[in-house]
Amino acid sequence: MRFLIIFFLLLPLMGKSQVINAQHCGYDFTSYLVVEVTEKGKTETIRGLRISIADSLGRDVINVNNIMSWTNRNEPLIFKLNYKIDKTGNRVSSESPEAKWFFPFAKEHYLLSVANTFKADDYFIKIQDNDGTDNGGEFDTQLIPLYPFNMYVLCSSENERQAQQFGPRTNRPIQVFLEKKNSP
Repeated sequence: MRFLIIFFLLLPLMGKSQVINAQHCGYDFTSYLVVEVTEKGKTETIRGLRISIADSLGRDVINVNNIMSWTNRNEPLIFKLNYKIDKTGNRVSSESPEAKWFFPFAKEHYLLSVANTFKADDYFIKIQDNDGTDNGGEFDTQLIPLYPFNMYVLCSSENERQAQQFGPRTNRPIQVFLEKKNSP
């Protein structure tokens, strides 16, 4: 009987400790893909591109029931440009002297949030220039294969495991160099 009383006294403490340790970071179960797109021979990020996750035929992949990403349910997986915020967290223009990147690791590049279970090597990145010459030129569409090491795994020991393996370094943007259509 004494053991039963002690068990019931300790039970709430054990349950509370499990809840506190269950999530250690706001980005648990989330990874990011970051794409740095520049014109061949230049360093500035090309704006106005449509970058999406595609299958091997170049068709946009739909995030059915949030299986691949925790955001944008039942919509295509489309990258967004990172942006700057002020001290209070409000979005500001990049010229503001006190502005900082919302996602510091992505700087001025394109990014997409995906679930840690996202099977990167089953998909491609499709880069399209839909605005024509508004971003400095008309660029050819590219389909680039993805790999698991392309993902920024946040709040996980998976990143440390990948770092110990041989191969490309993790947590680096995927660098893409575009060429203008009909360029020599």
